[in-house]
Amino acid sequence: MLISMSARDGEEPGKSKALNEEQAGEIFERGVELFNRGEYFACHEVWEEIWLRGDGDEKLFYQGLIQAAVAILHAERGNLRGAYSTWRKAIAKLDALPPNHRGIALGEFRDALAKFFADAYDVNGLPPRPKILVIE
Repeated sequence: MLISMSARDGEEPGKSKALNEEQAGEIFERGVELFNRGEYFACHEVWEEIWLRGDGDEKLFYQGLIQAAVAILHAERGNLRGAYSTWRKAIAKLDALPPNHRGIALGEFRDALAKFFADAYDVNGLPPRPKILVIE
């Protein structure tokens, strides 16, 4: 699978720069590591590289992950209204995908996100952040 993108960052208009599956996988894994370390803004930046080059369900998958990271970041900054709104957008994209997708336990991640946002409204301070479980 090739993931391509139209001109960006000084590239010549009309040209696209493609990522092969291995490159996309490495970028995805780097984003997962950053997410699991709580570096939500950084993982957003990393995943955006793949999202901008993707299409179809894969594009929605990466957009959903990015929105999940941004939602947690909003919660950490005290913007629970923005966090909840962004989380709902993320779930709308991620719910359409199978429970195991691109080597992660996506179903478990969706459940962990739901618990995080439910608990964020019910407890004093934020609950533990969800993690993305990598499966083989």
